[in-house]
Amino acid sequence: MEKTNMIETAEQHLLHTYNRYPIVLTRGEGVYLYDAEGKKYLDFAAGIAVQSLGYANQELNEAIKNQVDLLTHTSNLFYNEPIARAAQRAVHAAGLERVFFTNSGTEAIEGAIKAAKKYAYTRDGHSGHEIVAMEHSFHGRSMGALSVTGNAHYQEPFAPLLPGVRFARFNDLDSVKELLTEKTCAILLETVQGEGGIYPAEHTFLEGVRRLCDEKDILLILDEIQCGMGRTGKMFAWQHYGVKPDIMTCAKAIGCGVPVGAFFLTERVAKKSLSPGDHGTTYGGNPLVGAAVDKVFEIFEREDIPGHAAEMGRYLEQKLQELSGDFACVLERRGLGLMQGLVLDVPVGEVVNRCLAEGLIVITAGGNVLRMVPPLVIGREHVDEMIRKLRHVLAQF
Repeated sequence: MEKTNMIETAEQHLLHTYNRYPIVLTRGEGVYLYDAEGKKYLDFAAGIAVQSLGYANQELNEAIKNQVDLLTHTSNLFYNEPIARAAQRAVHAAGLERVFFTNSGTEAIEGAIKAAKKYAYTRDGHSGHEIVAMEHSFHGRSMGALSVTGNAHYQEPFAPLLPGVRFARFNDLDSVKELLTEKTCAILLETVQGEGGIYPAEHTFLEGVRRLCDEKDILLILDEIQCGMGRTGKMFAWQHYGVKPDIMTCAKAIGCGVPVGAFFLTERVAKKSLSPGDHGTTYGGNPLVGAAVDKVFEIFEREDIPGHAAEMGRYLEQKLQELSGDFACVLERRGLGLMQGLVLDVPVGEVVNRCLAEGLIVITAGGNVLRMVPPLVIGREHVDEMIRKLRHVLAQF
């Protein structure tokens, strides 16, 4: 099918919930994508922080293909070997004792919310508990996840949402303290805010939130859907801070393209929260995604993908800092590891469009942030290529 026809067919039949770029991608290899016309793109978006192992990783592909020939789905009424192996690897990497596999990040958030509320219900013997979340956060678009997303623009058309959610200011501990009540059961935040503009948590803030939770038997829920899985140079971003969550959500790179998410719990929380009948999913943790997750964690550990991301993150930071000093339109660089953002005072959407014309894929975050979340397997040569292309684009402004 010719490119124009493909786009017209999609627009005719798909629900229009995305403003897509007029590009039809057909294949990927390493850190590059190719469109229907054969144009090559250096990918510094990784499917929004999903394709951490890049494209066409043969070891991962073979694991998925082999499982397709064995068994793809059975339901959670039975055990299956791939998800047992995946769970063992996952909890070991996370340093948390229990995991529930979902189909997406937003479902992981839904599960985390339910686990926190059930924990408080078990403790107090009543419902009606509240959650403190953060302004400018993003946790998903289902009704529960939307309720804890601190952006009125996303929320307003769908009100009323889940009651009992209060929003504090990210990196402002006093604003969190002001919102705590006897009803508070959890504090929920992204360790590094992604959609909100690439804001890492400050050490004193995260440490302070952990202390508050310990003092008041409140659960700390860390959303690592985008910033986890090696993205910041540690397997999970909270490991930079030495602040362990009670519940953690994960998705995106945990399957490197296979749709899967997860929420992790400490043993203490697991014993006092969700029990048989409280939560479930038809597809979550089926053999197909189990084979993918198992292989992803195996590769991450064997190849030390987080260590490589840390090294490349330092190099990317250095090059972005140098670039920032050369262009007045770049107001600030911020981020952690291979999750970086440039704050611009020119239209960021136009910058993205011109980068596409140069064969470079980058995306936006917040209102004026150019976001870079490349595959974690990039090399210095890819950083240098990205900087050359971005320099050429920024010079046009």
